[in-house]
Amino acid sequence: MNGPHDMGGFTGFGPVLHEDDEPVWHDGWEPRAFALVLAMGMTGSWNIDEARHARERLPAMQYWHSSYYEMRHSAMILQLIELGLVNAMEEEQGHMAVPAKPVKRVAKADMIPAILASGGPASRPSNRPQGFAIGTKVRVRTFNPSGHTRLPRYARGKAGEIVAVHGTHVFPDSNAHGSGEDPQWLYSVRFTAQDLWGKDTNDAVCIDLWESYLEATA
Repeated sequence: MNGPHDMGGFTGFGPVLHEDDEPVWHDGWEPRAFALVLAMGMTGSWNIDEARHARERLPAMQYWHSSYYEMRHSAMILQLIELGLVNAMEEEQGHMAVPAKPVKRVAKADMIPAILASGGPASRPSNRPQGFAIGTKVRVRTFNPSGHTRLPRYARGKAGEIVAVHGTHVFPDSNAHGSGEDPQWLYSVRFTAQDLWGKDTNDAVCIDLWESYLEATA
């Protein structure tokens, strides 16, 4: 979807400030928020793309003014309320008011290192034929989705070349809405800075894009 979170970023917000010797945590509540987000993700109540879409659905000003952990905590609360795992009164008062609903699974503390070490691979088998090969000239389709997408706006309508084929992977645009993983072919597409932004430079950008984002060019 189009919004403040766009993958390509926005101009007009000033330089990105680098903090020398930045600490892992800036405040004592941050590790607790991070632990809550991880714990809820491991319950199987939602998938990673649904979690990303929840962050996208935060109001623009809240999104822009939130820190990394504030954003994820707010999105988690949104999902908890939408799924009926927490009600608005409980969120406001900070304690349980009604019996807890069951979840699919609960990760115990001693399980966490192994779970985190295993990661979350998104590669999936698919019977779909591969549509493009390395060296194929392609153009990114122009569309403005109302739901989740991993396609940055600055690449829409732009021409590039396939430089790598990554196999078939979960399609986030479907998975974020509970419509299934719908595995698609994933490609790295190389775009010149000239094609993307009209810059007179030899720079280039490679973007990983799913097949349905692309069409072949002559």
